[in-house]
Amino acid sequence: MASYDLTPRIAPNLDRHLVFPLLEFLQERHLYEDEQILKSKIELLNRTNMVDYAMDIHKSLYHAEDVPQDMVERRVEVVARLKALEEAAAPLVAFLQNPSAVQELRADKLYNLQMLNERYQIGTEQIEALYQYAKFQFECGNYSGAADYLYQYRALCTNNERSLSALWGKLAAEILMQNWDIALEELNRLKEIIDSKSFSSPMNQVQSRIWLMHWSLFIFFNHDNGRTQIIDLFNQDKYLNAIQTSAPHLLRYLATAFIVNKRRRPQFKDFIKVIQQEQHSYKDPITEFLACVYVNYDFDGAKKKMRECEEVILNDPFLGKRVEEGNFSTVPLRDEFLENARLFIFETYCRIHQRIDMGVLAEKLNLNYEEAERWIVNLIRSSKLDAKIDSQSGTVIMEPNHPNVYEQLIDHTKALSGRTYKLVSQLLEQTQAQVAR
Repeated sequence: MASYDLTPRIAPNLDRHLVFPLLEFLQERHLYEDEQILKSKIELLNRTNMVDYAMDIHKSLYHAEDVPQDMVERRVEVVARLKALEEAAAPLVAFLQNPSAVQELRADKLYNLQMLNERYQIGTEQIEALYQYAKFQFECGNYSGAADYLYQYRALCTNNERSLSALWGKLAAEILMQNWDIALEELNRLKEIIDSKSFSSPMNQVQSRIWLMHWSLFIFFNHDNGRTQIIDLFNQDKYLNAIQTSAPHLLRYLATAFIVNKRRRPQFKDFIKVIQQEQHSYKDPITEFLACVYVNYDFDGAKKKMRECEEVILNDPFLGKRVEEGNFSTVPLRDEFLENARLFIFETYCRIHQRIDMGVLAEKLNLNYEEAERWIVNLIRSSKLDAKIDSQSGTVIMEPNHPNVYEQLIDHTKALSGRTYKLVSQLLEQTQAQVAR
């Protein structure tokens, strides 16, 4: 299953601290040799200030109590630098820890800077020191302290570029602390800035969208409403274009969200076309499953892909999250995926057949006869499907469902309106890009 592991594609688009949870997951799943994972961890840690953690990993990897002298020296440097930054930021930190003093701050940043300078002798140097201190805390693995200081820094910072950098850091810290509600708020703030007309150059805008989508995977597959939100974000034209041009592997996560989503989305048909278009640049069992069902009508192929999808989900750091239930652990997304995947096969198969043999259907659904019969009965009851089971002949009989002519007209009108909007958006983007040049 290592051939389906997307970590090598995803990691370059993440802050290095966000790569650690992925490596932890891969180590638990034994997708790679322990030695390989530990070496990757040390390589990442060497570019952070988490020296104590690096020492622990080194001891584990080489089964030794001693660590190299350069690690010991590096630790001394980190401690000294942390102390120096703490002292430089101390006046502003003391002010921020005083509730009565903080009440003097207003929404007007220029007023705040003048007030801090006149009353507390705190200037731009101390504000810059707070940013450097927060950044260093993050590099040391103190995500809680970093998040607090970066939030306070953004309230005082008048440099847009630095403020944006602080927002990325705050988002990373909230993700690493698993504060999913706050992380979602920061993600939306960042999206609003990236999508604004005043944001840097078009190329930087596309790259920032790619980074944002990669970081968002942590949130969307842990937040209660994440599977709906990922469709809302990834399926927007601007973001879908970025996926198709630079990050087609993200189609796995959008495809999964479409499959497990309780409410069928009107954009689903258009997404199937994207899957079909991108088969040459990216495919895995999850995208191939959709192609089997909705493009090729290959139900035997879909059944085979379902088994492969299960393995992909179990070994994906974002999709394979386990939940403990008593003495057992389960992967909720895997169970939902398989249930909905069977429904996709059933619906499509029924659409092109009027009378279906239960034995054949059971085989297509990868169930035995009794399981398939129970599953179909429950489905007919819950979804008010126009079908009935003939127990004597062992068949499912589909009632003909002729679409209402008015509904067809409305659907075509909606599609036409959507295509017109898409064309106008693309023209505006091209015009803006030409003006920017």
